[in-house]
Amino acid sequence: MNMKNSRIWAFLFLAASLLLAACSALEANTAKMKSKQTEQTEKVVIENEGVVNEYEEAPKRAISLNQHVTEIMLALGLEDSMAGTAFRDNEIYEPLQEAYDKVPVLAEQYPSKEQVISAEADFLYGGWESAFNEKNIATREELKELGINSYLQSSSVKVAPTLEDIYSDIRNIAKIFLVEERGEKLIGQMNKEIEAITSQLPEVKEPLDVLVYDSGETDVFTATQNIMNALVTMAGGHNIFGDVKGNWATVSKEDAVERQPEVIVVIDYGSTTAQQKIEFLKKDPALSQTPAVQNERFVILPLSAASEGVRVGEAIEILAKGFYPDAY
Repeated sequence: MNMKNSRIWAFLFLAASLLLAACSALEANTAKMKSKQTEQTEKVVIENEGVVNEYEEAPKRAISLNQHVTEIMLALGLEDSMAGTAFRDNEIYEPLQEAYDKVPVLAEQYPSKEQVISAEADFLYGGWESAFNEKNIATREELKELGINSYLQSSSVKVAPTLEDIYSDIRNIAKIFLVEERGEKLIGQMNKEIEAITSQLPEVKEPLDVLVYDSGETDVFTATQNIMNALVTMAGGHNIFGDVKGNWATVSKEDAVERQPEVIVVIDYGSTTAQQKIEFLKKDPALSQTPAVQNERFVILPLSAASEGVRVGEAIEILAKGFYPDAY
């Protein structure tokens, strides 16, 4: 074989090798795409608070029923999959306002069952247990009979929830809507925000005694072992009713005074403003005797930030700056 023929055969061999490699890469890429498509068309099964729902595809007309879960959906970029929202407690978290404006508001509080059916909803996302009963919309079993899947925020009903419980809810919603990568990205972003705040906290030898005041004039409705207990602790405080079982409790004014709170966190929502609540605390014969009221140590926290949603970092920052203003 002469030199010219050798070069030709070498060239043909190289070309064949490159073509074979390209085909192999194409086959691998095609297989990967098919595998991804198969994963997306597989049935998603979610067991949530005693109810099992199956999803053949991602919901297309979802309705969020409480603000903190509305903000989870918006933070996951799901506004185009939403037929409506309801029950806004405070101003929407500013980074999510633009997305929120794209979604119809169905009701100031819970929508009626007729409104849900009229909106052709295929998924309801509730933040509180009150969202799913015969008085408010319908039970989850009844919704299932109507062909409407539902999800109840587990971290909002669980006693002593942690950040991981909130993240578990986010992962479940991301899985239902086939946006699991977005879910992990959101969780990573939340962790960064929390780390940025907690890393600036001053060293605390004895945490401040904190009363969480939700509402009440005859008695005090307060946070016990819900997420507020964790938020207060992370911000360098001690929830004075954190030893009471359950998420919320009604306690006597006398008990609140006896525990001598140094700071009162006022939860802001509803028709009674935070300032009106503070004025009540100042005038009340019993509660006005606490160190917190006498020194006017009040921290106002929106309910949407005090709930099990995406605003954990914001909540800790508000609390920490209120607890230790000289450190900021």
